[in-house]
Amino acid sequence: MLQTLKNAWKEPDIRKRILFCLFILLLYRIGAVIPVPFVNSTAMQALVTSSEGSVFEYLNLLSGSALSRATLFALSISPYITASIVIQLLGVAFPKQLGELSKTEEGKKKLNNITRYVTVALALVTSIGYYFVMKRGSILTDEGETFLGALVVIASYCAGAALIMWLAEKINENGIGNGISLILFANIIAGIPGLANGIRVSLINEWTAAATEGYTDAIIVTIVTVLGLALTVAIVFFIAFFTESERRIPIQYAKRVVGRKMYGGQSTHLPMKVNMSGVMPIIFASSIISIPSTIAAFFPAPDKEDNPFWYSIVWFFSYENLPYAIMYFALIILFAYFYITISFNPTEVANNLKKNGGVVPGIRQGKPTADYITRILNKITLIGALFLGVIAVLPLIINLISSAWGHSIAGIAFGGSSIIIVVGVVLETIRELESQLTLRNYKGFLS
Repeated sequence: MLQTLKNAWKEPDIRKRILFCLFILLLYRIGAVIPVPFVNSTAMQALVTSSEGSVFEYLNLLSGSALSRATLFALSISPYITASIVIQLLGVAFPKQLGELSKTEEGKKKLNNITRYVTVALALVTSIGYYFVMKRGSILTDEGETFLGALVVIASYCAGAALIMWLAEKINENGIGNGISLILFANIIAGIPGLANGIRVSLINEWTAAATEGYTDAIIVTIVTVLGLALTVAIVFFIAFFTESERRIPIQYAKRVVGRKMYGGQSTHLPMKVNMSGVMPIIFASSIISIPSTIAAFFPAPDKEDNPFWYSIVWFFSYENLPYAIMYFALIILFAYFYITISFNPTEVANNLKKNGGVVPGIRQGKPTADYITRILNKITLIGALFLGVIAVLPLIINLISSAWGHSIAGIAFGGSSIIIVVGVVLETIRELESQLTLRNYKGFLS
């Protein structure tokens, strides 16, 4: 991997793309510390801190702590991700109206424009919701309580989300890798010092209390923390190994005589990644499952006695409860299959093999080959989806157990999905660099 980075840096064109990408991420991090007028950042940070295990802590992690600081980029990339999911789902639901647009360059431009409009609309709705949450929590200043102050706060959040969308698209056009993934990567990396400090403070508090309550709990918490850190390192290597694993379908090319020369006849394989969808199911599932909790946060908490129905709904979608983990796991599997459906076409692969004289040994060309690839694809997609789901949900289960025990480790609930996103983005970026180097006749890490 280091050799790949070294070779990429030697290429002027690739070096320019890398520097452009770093410059965009720098601009993003600058925007993430620009405060929004009329918002008390100290009170906002206290609200997020007091909501440990809630959707606010999760959204704060995805925004790189921009939400708790009440900055311009507090909404982060979430509206853009949600808008992309909505448009892709509509494309599947209405293949004639929207599905056909993705097959032409002009149609793709129209879909991109529609996605932008939906992003702005979602950002506007979310900004209004955040404003009323801050107003109810006495987070706004006196000027922010006025009509003009409300317009300024809502417009700032909405403009920040639109600017993030533009930055992500610029990375896609002129940078290296996927803009959405890289911005999420930057946010998670920026939040690591805060999570580390939370773990440090948790350990200090336990050992401080141990002087009067006994050392048993403090020792147990310390051991659990050390084991958690060791498990995190092991999970990083496991994710990297699993992400790079592939199922190879043997391909035999028929011999052809062109003029006086004979071509073909060699054996090769069609590589199919076990985790072909990468980190996108995690990103999609995280954005969708946070919507109910975000909407619920815009309204006063329902009382269990006076309004048991709405109390049950809010409890069901609460981050610290088991139903949330179950839904999260199911959505990851669902979006893994969905992403593969829209990004990989077995029929097209089978037709390309037939045109080039390739055949899977023992399988007829055409539809039988497409069906054979589909069967294999469904199996490895299930394995990859289960892998993503287990890694993402396991920390949630551990957090539920530790909370029931009465000792919650700060940030552990978000470890699985964060690690998958970070490792996945790194590997995707390296593969993108490898593909760029391959075009320039370089032998890189993956060859």
